[in-house]
Amino acid sequence: MKFVRLTPEEWVRQTILHALVEQYAYPPSRIAVEYSIEVADLKKRCDAVIFDGRLRPVCIVEFKREEVALTQKVQDQVAVYNRKLKVNYFIISNGRQMLAAKLTETGYEYLQQVPSYELLCQKN
Repeated sequence: MKFVRLTPEEWVRQTILHALVEQYAYPPSRIAVEYSIEVADLKKRCDAVIFDGRLRPVCIVEFKREEVALTQKVQDQVAVYNRKLKVNYFIISNGRQMLAAKLTETGYEYLQQVPSYELLCQKN
């Protein structure tokens, strides 16, 4: 167990991760927190990445403090991570609002609700 300082962003992280596991049945063993990647020779860290049963990334999750709006800038941050991970889904949340989207041939399609873990893992 690792103890971390309860910053505003950490509160959002813990709340949303708890919801993904308890409400949406995401397996905790398939969630990597602060997942390190390299994009264009730069080290980056995704707040969380969801993996399928074969341990392939299927969703990027980004957390922001409650007062941070979920703007295009936040979505662009996820798009940078996705250059490396090539997932079909992302979820971003500031604790008050949660956006989920699916990658399509023309961009992202925003979803009405958080996708199920089974949906994330389906071949597209």
